[in-house]
Amino acid sequence: MQIGSSSITETEFEALFKAHFRELHAYAYSLVNDWDNAEELVQNLFLKLWERNDWAAIHTSVKSYLYKSVYHESLNLIRREKVHLRYQTLTKPAMENNTGDAAENLKLREVEKHLANALNKLPEKCRAVFHLSRFEELKYQQIADQLNISIKTVETHMVKALKILRKEMAEFLPAMVLLLLNLLKK
Repeated sequence: MQIGSSSITETEFEALFKAHFRELHAYAYSLVNDWDNAEELVQNLFLKLWERNDWAAIHTSVKSYLYKSVYHESLNLIRREKVHLRYQTLTKPAMENNTGDAAENLKLREVEKHLANALNKLPEKCRAVFHLSRFEELKYQQIADQLNISIKTVETHMVKALKILRKEMAEFLPAMVLLLLNLLKK
């Protein structure tokens, strides 16, 4: 299916959804290995397409565009899950060693929750660059190559991410320093 105009009707969109949802869901499932996440991923993709409603930006067949979008959204989901798992792995020893101090555990959970929210507030590209730099430990050139952007763009995204995180996490800075010191002692 090739879309010629810059927008489509609700009926055309519904037909597009019905024509491709099952196959895209199966494809997403093959990538993320989670039925519900795959379904949500494809539904969110169609929701974004409907909200944007800019079909003139699609320069390939709609089917190719949808498959490529599902692929990228699946990779983003996998990356987010990796970040979450790595963060849990880093904080779990601190949580286990401090089980006697309920107030400290509560504060740690609050810091974890706030950090997760702060990371989710980052724009998608910014979050991807930050994740690749800080969690995957890639160099800026590697990130630029992987995301097909310039090194200057990587630097810009990192500056923006750090600025947002610094602002969002300012009240938790003392608690994070203590957490890191506890992790380094082990």
